[in-house]
Amino acid sequence: MKIVKTVLCILFGLMFVNAGLNKFLNYMPMPEMTAEQMKLMEAFVKISWLMPLIGAIEIIGGLLFMLPKFRALGAIVILPVTVGIVMHNAIFEPSGLAIALPFFLINLWIIGDNWNKYKPMISDYKS
Repeated sequence: MKIVKTVLCILFGLMFVNAGLNKFLNYMPMPEMTAEQMKLMEAFVKISWLMPLIGAIEIIGGLLFMLPKFRALGAIVILPVTVGIVMHNAIFEPSGLAIALPFFLINLWIIGDNWNKYKPMISDYKS
């Protein structure tokens, strides 16, 4: 099971590093979009800092996710991105859920697997 987890985490991390790098280097072609999706993309472009921020989070989160020592941190860093991907696909491109949901579930699995590392952050503070 450890080998499966390691392989999945490396593939997960590489996918997000690739997606993040694409936000800076634009080497992957854009898929065809509906008029509604185009409006959304235009809004993202108008907010000029948003896509570079998401790209940086994807790169950092993906790299952390691949490294066992930092995987718990990477899983939390990348969680908002995976939630956004699932929501976007659920609303605009339901066929994309076949890819988005497994990535989201991998993210949740790693968070659950590392739950003890998060407990100090959410437990009652005692002075």
